[in-house]
Amino acid sequence: MPIFEGEHERSRLEKLNRWKALGVNPYAYGFERTHTTDEVKSNYEQLHNAGTQVRVAGRIVGLRFHGGSTFAHIQDREGKLQIYLKRDVLGEDIYGRVKLLDIGDIIGVEGEVFTTKTGEITILVRKFWLLTKSLHPLPEKWHGLRDIELRYRQRYIDLIVNPDVRRIFCTRMRIINEIRDFLNQRGYIEVETPILQPIYGGAFANPFATRYEALDQTVYLRISNELYLKRLIVGELEKVYEIGRMFRNEGMDRLHNPEFTSIEIYEAYTDYEGMMKLTEQLLTHVVQKVKGKLTLTYQGKEVDFTPPWARVTFFDALHQYTGKDFSKLTADEIISIGKELGIKVQPHWPPGKVLEKLLDKYVAPNLQNPTFIYDYPRDISPLAKSKRDGSNLVERFEIFIAGLEIGNAFSELNDPQEQYQRFMEQQSYQAEGQVMDEDFIHALKVGMPPTGGLGLGIDRIVMLLVDVPSIRDVMLFPHMRQ
Repeated sequence: MPIFEGEHERSRLEKLNRWKALGVNPYAYGFERTHTTDEVKSNYEQLHNAGTQVRVAGRIVGLRFHGGSTFAHIQDREGKLQIYLKRDVLGEDIYGRVKLLDIGDIIGVEGEVFTTKTGEITILVRKFWLLTKSLHPLPEKWHGLRDIELRYRQRYIDLIVNPDVRRIFCTRMRIINEIRDFLNQRGYIEVETPILQPIYGGAFANPFATRYEALDQTVYLRISNELYLKRLIVGELEKVYEIGRMFRNEGMDRLHNPEFTSIEIYEAYTDYEGMMKLTEQLLTHVVQKVKGKLTLTYQGKEVDFTPPWARVTFFDALHQYTGKDFSKLTADEIISIGKELGIKVQPHWPPGKVLEKLLDKYVAPNLQNPTFIYDYPRDISPLAKSKRDGSNLVERFEIFIAGLEIGNAFSELNDPQEQYQRFMEQQSYQAEGQVMDEDFIHALKVGMPPTGGLGLGIDRIVMLLVDVPSIRDVMLFPHMRQ
């Protein structure tokens, strides 16, 4: 039995017991609705003129007693609607039960719609049912909370009292649905790959490890699904994608959460140029559908998604924003200058890792409109094909928008001998190197066609489109320290 604390909880518990004494189950099994609150408001004229009896359910979020009449607002997912309960309509006995209602209770009502003198659409209640008795009062000053972590920890309350939060998560699902529709209409197949993996790979990250007792084996929550999706390209599915959670045992900040949602897309017989076109078409489609235009404001600055998007090489971007031409420097010189420019270089890092950190620090914050940064160092791109010009670069790009890195793509390496050698090279970069996956090498030996691959961060795309500064704002239940 839970412990009820405080005067408000004890008062509500007393009311719950009075409902039970009246023979009412304060936790109903269901309620058949004819309309949502929005449907009532959208179809008011038709419902009013026909005298239609509507049945609506929702949580009480406003309650005003006036002797023989009571006004309340009930709220469902779509919005709020006023209801009007009168002693003369309900009868003395039933109206007496209205006093047992509290803000937060969930009720069902039946009645006809009308407008008040102030023009507000309202239901004149003929019958009402208690569906769930709320035993803990909703907060009065939730919107002004300085401790934003409490909103994340008690998201269920946040969703009730903050309509903007509900809109964010409804928009999130619309974004994901638009991505799916775009890809499905172009012949891509949505697939599912293992979340528990015997070998983690496909990215630079520390994994979460657990034990699979039935096999007496250590397994890992996936840091990426890339290598499994490439196996499906070998298996001739040709155009595949997966939307799902990835898990990385690393730090948290406004752009990182230990579990996050991404989409990985792979297509046979194309390359990173094809993936640039796909990225541009996919994101402009989503922005146009969700925002109704190709411009939006993110954190006070305008972002224009109108194609074509800017393209800048990795080394040209570094030269432009640091004044250093790193393409002509040795590994030791790159590491030395990286330290001078404020990068905390780790002993096991290859020079490309230092350059990547410089890009994040000096270049990314300046990229407001969508920009492709392409042709990356080979030593931080073990799964990408070498540039066809013979340089020590690979055919890889990242897409940056409003200072955020949104996606990563390659012309996928499909030479099994070179892939094996790249994995071997990575062993010297542990703890962040790629783990050897011999079965993946075997798949490449069977033969993978020329392939382009693309990964996009769903959470960051949502951040952009709903204009919030933190990844926690677009996750229903972000991780929190206990």
